[in-house]
Amino acid sequence: MKIYLVGGAVRDALLGLEVKDRDWVVVGASPEDLESQGYRRVGKSFPVFLHPHSKDEYALARTERKTGPGYTGFSFDTSTSVSLEDDLRRRDLTINAIAQTKDGEIIDPYGGQADLRAGVLRHVSEAFVEDPLRVLRTCRFAARFNFVIAPETMNLLREIVASGELSHLPAERVWLECHTALSEAHPQVFIRTMRDCGALAAVLPEIECLFGIPQPAKYHPEIDTGEHICLALEQSAAKSMSTMVRFAVLVHDVGKGVTPKSMLPKHRGHEDAGVPLVEEIATRLRVPKDYRELAVTVTKHHLRIHRVHEMRAPALMKLLDSLDAQRRPERLTEILDACEADATGRTGLQGQAYEPREYINGAADAIRQVSAKKLKQELPPEADFVAALNEAKISALKTYIARY
Repeated sequence: MKIYLVGGAVRDALLGLEVKDRDWVVVGASPEDLESQGYRRVGKSFPVFLHPHSKDEYALARTERKTGPGYTGFSFDTSTSVSLEDDLRRRDLTINAIAQTKDGEIIDPYGGQADLRAGVLRHVSEAFVEDPLRVLRTCRFAARFNFVIAPETMNLLREIVASGELSHLPAERVWLECHTALSEAHPQVFIRTMRDCGALAAVLPEIECLFGIPQPAKYHPEIDTGEHICLALEQSAAKSMSTMVRFAVLVHDVGKGVTPKSMLPKHRGHEDAGVPLVEEIATRLRVPKDYRELAVTVTKHHLRIHRVHEMRAPALMKLLDSLDAQRRPERLTEILDACEADATGRTGLQGQAYEPREYINGAADAIRQVSAKKLKQELPPEADFVAALNEAKISALKTYIARY
């Protein structure tokens, strides 16, 4: 029995990155061999074992054979005759098909180290096309490392997309890959590579159709709406915004994809038009509720937030209520983060300060200073407390606006 460290742990160590998870492959052993040494078996589709002390995952070396559609339609051979090279050959990319002995010797039969140095994502074998999930995974690795995809691998990605196999992926798995990709260092690269291979149209057609849609150059020097989305995502990552904010940034302009051609390049009402599209995306991909709610709020109100300095006190009060600014200051921060990424995700405006943030935060603080308890004590019993409280807040906003 021989044990090797494999996959991401070896890859990340070679890149000089922090190694977070360690996976091991066991060659020349049976399930009984591992169980006799205290390893605990987990997983149903193929034998994976947890180390009795470290709890790291140890998998028996295996080969795969395609038996059905999707990424779960495989049968496995985990017999003791399967070699390390056989096991590595079934992996997706050469950079993930590198192994290391316990003595530190690197075993790299498919050229993964050379591709790491060159910054290239390349498939290991033609079996790559058998798993449609590898389309999303490859685009996700491009977003993580900002690597280019080898031309021959891009051709295989397009082949998988054309086969229709992506439709067999469970919504939860698609969302997991998209969520992880949005959290990477270069989320805009995920969108661009998904588009290059045709997967964006299959998974997020509402985003795909934004490419080629013009916007007024006065506000968007980049003009193309899809390019704007990529620039805004780049800003959200550069400013270390949360993945939930990045999702809101991704979808905030989907309403522009349904603007009548006669209105272009203007997009009157795109905010409200985008709300049902965001809801549709969230339902289709089974996006978590808090992600959905933030994305809908940003989609509906981002233009009003950009123009908040133009508002009078009653309109500003209505906006703050819509944003739940008084009750949920942490959510207001997330909304403003997404709006800042939108405002600065434009050619030549990346370093610009986002002035509405300070203004809205100040306005929210102004209405928080209005004491409902004190007001209730001062009002006569017959007074309409709700109306009086609202008027007191509007009065506070009038004072704030005058002093700002």
